[in-house]
Amino acid sequence: DVAFPRLNAFAFWLFLFGSIIAISGFLTPQGAASFGWFAYQPLANASFSPGVGGNLWMLGLGMSGFGTILGAVNFITTVITMRAPGMTMWRMPIFTWNTLITSILILMAFPVLAAAIFAAAADRVLGAHIYDPQNGGVLLWQHLFWFFGHPEVYIIALPFFGIVSEIFPVFSRKPIFGYKTLVYATIAIAALSVAVWAHHMYVTGSVLLPFFALMTMLIAVPTGVKIFNWIGTMWRGSVTFETPMIFSLGFLVSFVFGGLTGVILASPPLDFALSDSYFVVAHFHYV
Repeated sequence: DVAFPRLNAFAFWLFLFGSIIAISGFLTPQGAASFGWFAYQPLANASFSPGVGGNLWMLGLGMSGFGTILGAVNFITTVITMRAPGMTMWRMPIFTWNTLITSILILMAFPVLAAAIFAAAADRVLGAHIYDPQNGGVLLWQHLFWFFGHPEVYIIALPFFGIVSEIFPVFSRKPIFGYKTLVYATIAIAALSVAVWAHHMYVTGSVLLPFFALMTMLIAVPTGVKIFNWIGTMWRGSVTFETPMIFSLGFLVSFVFGGLTGVILASPPLDFALSDSYFVVAHFHYV
């Protein structure tokens, strides 16, 4: 199993009941949280989004996030300390590498989200003034939320990158092309993902555009390396198109669409024109 089986069970129950609490807002008289998945302030405070639904959303997300943090601790400990004899780090499956790196990202991103959400809950329930607009609270929330929100993209994506990295070699009848390069690309993606959060905030006029534009364009490089390696794995292989392979190829095509639109949005002048448009919605849905 894993290094801490009881902690694993506890993490699952936190995640499960946190999720149930978050969606139970639909059963309240005023309905579920009505401020979007990003809970921008001051829209998400008690004045503009009254009702218990918002409180339940914050409590549930905090609980499930805590469960995710505990799960990440478990995975990191398991991968580092419980490998089979002879299973060095550089012999691990790509999926295991991706799980390890994802877990490290979780430990960097989710505590920030938890702190931000509990501060927002204090505003709603206790009458605190942490996110008051006159105190710069609107931008404070955006910084805290997107510092979680962008690594979260890769927290979701990296395990699936690991899965397709196992599927392509199997159905190409070839070893993975560029094993170490794939691992280094994954590490680079994780490292850069915590340095690009403010590309969601170009239009605020309050972030350093050259730095975040450069970092955002830079993160496309290791992502491109991964795609190159996957294509290299299939190249001149004995490829068969069973269901897992077809799903993986579909993922590859849609992810390239998403990635290319992301490079366009990395440019501040283009982002100013496209911000809050369906182009952005299409970009993150493709990704």
